[in-house]
Amino acid sequence: MAVDPASLNLPIVGPQACGTNDTVVDTGDKEPLSDNSPVDSDSTGAVEFKEGGYGWVVVLSVFLVNAHTWGLNSAYAVFLAYYLRTGIIAGSSPMAFAFVGGLSISIALLISPLATLCIGRFGTNTTLRIGVVLEAASFIGASFATHIWHLLLSQGICFGFGLGFCFTATVGVVSQWFTKRRSFANALATGGSGFGGLIYALATNAMISNLGLAWAFRILAVICFVVNGASSLTMRDRNHAVGAVHVAFHLAFFKQIEFWFYLGWGFFAIISYCVVIFSLTDYAQLVGFSATQGSLVAAILNLSQGIGRPLIGFLSDRIGRINVAALSTLTAALSIFLIWILAGKHFPGLIVYSLFGMFAGSIWPCVAPVGAEVVGISLLPSALSIYWVALAFPATFAEVIALQLKTTGINGYIDVQIFAGVLFFVSFCSLWLLRSWKVQQLDALGLTNEEQEAATQNADATNSLSASHQKRSASTQGPGLVRAYVAGMLAMKRV
Repeated sequence: MAVDPASLNLPIVGPQACGTNDTVVDTGDKEPLSDNSPVDSDSTGAVEFKEGGYGWVVVLSVFLVNAHTWGLNSAYAVFLAYYLRTGIIAGSSPMAFAFVGGLSISIALLISPLATLCIGRFGTNTTLRIGVVLEAASFIGASFATHIWHLLLSQGICFGFGLGFCFTATVGVVSQWFTKRRSFANALATGGSGFGGLIYALATNAMISNLGLAWAFRILAVICFVVNGASSLTMRDRNHAVGAVHVAFHLAFFKQIEFWFYLGWGFFAIISYCVVIFSLTDYAQLVGFSATQGSLVAAILNLSQGIGRPLIGFLSDRIGRINVAALSTLTAALSIFLIWILAGKHFPGLIVYSLFGMFAGSIWPCVAPVGAEVVGISLLPSALSIYWVALAFPATFAEVIALQLKTTGINGYIDVQIFAGVLFFVSFCSLWLLRSWKVQQLDALGLTNEEQEAATQNADATNSLSASHQKRSASTQGPGLVRAYVAGMLAMKRV
């Protein structure tokens, strides 16, 4: 059930086109939109929209930002393995190092409401540039760290702030430029984190070995500042044209069962994702492989995500966004039980598991397109603001829990592996329930594929969809509702 943007008492200017019509027309609202779409954030206006177009430049810009934010964050697996084995940081413990990695993600997610408000007040580009400065500053600060609290403040909290501003500023922009190829474009952009992780997993290990920890941090600071800063110059959103609503918290979402299913998918998937991405390098060394082999495993995992995310997006646009997200999550669970646990102690087996990394991180290319299916494109920024805050808690403690479950010996990670696999499966179940809700909704309205796209792109269509679904929900209660959900879970549909 989509939420009526009018209930927010904010002016809405939305695209009036449906299907393949490429023209976007201003609705004629007289109220200004300056609070939601500053001039520097949307220079294209709401005159004409063509699928793709400058959007491909935006895809490249977001790709580079992801490579030098999330990609660099993935390299923390290399830092973690180095910290655990050298004792270079005074007053530290494995638990403290786990918190550094967890904080970088959780802080990024927690500040999403603040970053969302900054987008509405100052624009996408300015918000992105704030993140660029903070991220570079975090690496400079970490290069002088000698105690664990130095790392917590720099590589944990400050980097998390920088990552959060960069991520929140860019995560919803690509979807504004695409309709038919929305999932593919989003997946291409998020693939940057995979390629960035590939490069920096190998480069960070080499820099630490040859130049030392401090200079590795400083070089990373310069690189991310230059690349992300350049990307902020080419970034362009369409907030004004799509009527994007940048409200930090819209509590009406919590009255929707489908939004809870959507949250459940992310809540459990982010725990398993953090465990896999941060633990694999240390696992490789625990079972007897070298530090170089461990960084190679992490690099291949990130390469898999870089190549696999566009593939996931391509399939999403053809066989259904929720379908592909759910099946990818299920594959992530099965690959842990059937490959990592059974064959991970052998280097070829661990390499094969790393190649399944695209499924472990499937939440990133799928979260925005699936969210648009749930709340509509205009309310997506507000929905994602809540989403990231909800994911902050599990992201903080995921690796902490993993290190608590870890024991000594060659089988020291078995409990960690089972934990991650089970939570991936729970995440799949939550998303499959969301799929069932979507099937019921479309069955009740009898929408064609083109009308489904219009429902997520057009505010008026979304409101109509919400009203119709509310009428249907009122008449479907008790056992009938359960039967409807079961039928939806078994239905063969493109959703």
